[in-house]
Amino acid sequence: MSLLEVKNLKKYYPVPPEHLFGPKRSVKAVDGISFQLDAGETLGLVGESGCGKSTLGRALVRLEEPTSGEILLRGRDLCSLHGEKLRRMRGSFQMIFQDPYGSLNPRMTIFAALDEALRLHTDLNSDQRLERVAELLDMVGLKPEFARRHPHQFSGGQRQRIGIARALAVNPEFIVADEPVSALDVSVQAQIVNLLQSLQKKTHFAMLFIAHDLAVVEHISSRIMVMYLGKAVECAPAEKLCAHPGHPYTQALLSAVPSIEPKHGERIVLAGDVPSPLNPPRGCRFHPRCPFRRPICESEEPELKIRGNDPSMLCACHFPLNLH
Repeated sequence: MSLLEVKNLKKYYPVPPEHLFGPKRSVKAVDGISFQLDAGETLGLVGESGCGKSTLGRALVRLEEPTSGEILLRGRDLCSLHGEKLRRMRGSFQMIFQDPYGSLNPRMTIFAALDEALRLHTDLNSDQRLERVAELLDMVGLKPEFARRHPHQFSGGQRQRIGIARALAVNPEFIVADEPVSALDVSVQAQIVNLLQSLQKKTHFAMLFIAHDLAVVEHISSRIMVMYLGKAVECAPAEKLCAHPGHPYTQALLSAVPSIEPKHGERIVLAGDVPSPLNPPRGCRFHPRCPFRRPICESEEPELKIRGNDPSMLCACHFPLNLH
């Protein structure tokens, strides 16, 4: 059985009607996402800004209340948990945030920030928590004596290491990393990605790694899921997806990745803007921008289903691109 199983997850945000007696409306940020994640596996999640990636990540750790669907962690539905039951389960799943400074309380020392998580989710006494904080800082490449400093005394990369240490403090089985390197310098990004890979090998946590940079996602992920306008349009092993994309949107994303290698084709520039999730297009949501669209794409929404004869490759397209 998979560690995490997500079934038809939706997150809608209600918005006021256009006029007093107008119909109810909602922004469909996440609109029916399903996937599985095994222990120790990394699933990369990519897509343009506003496609619902971060909303999905926050819903998985219950920082956003899902509208409907199921989030099964070892068979237990997190959507059904509230209050004390949810608090007790939070030790099993944690989140690494995009902004390493905004996610830390500037008035708390690093020791206080890490110790707070240990007090809430473990039975360690004060001496054991002191040892654990020192161990956590060492795990992420920081000196234990840094524990008495405040967040403003660290660089962005060091603050993100602290955020990782806080997420790991309670030995979670599942971590959502929400664009953890996008706010960092390029030279520091590689260090953080390599640190996450090293820690994952040691502690065997599963991870949803959210980013918009396909090159970074390909490096760290075993599988990649591509989102567009609240929907998953493709999911496949990282190497296969990057070598043989099935969805035209994935192909366009890959064409924009900088590379020193000569590419087989020119960069694909998509026409138009991303439609509003308040009123998504009928049929395939990508069809207004798709260079390969046909009449059926405008009326029937494609399912995320097996592409070709490989059950590991899923694609939501009526006419997926050839494998070769």
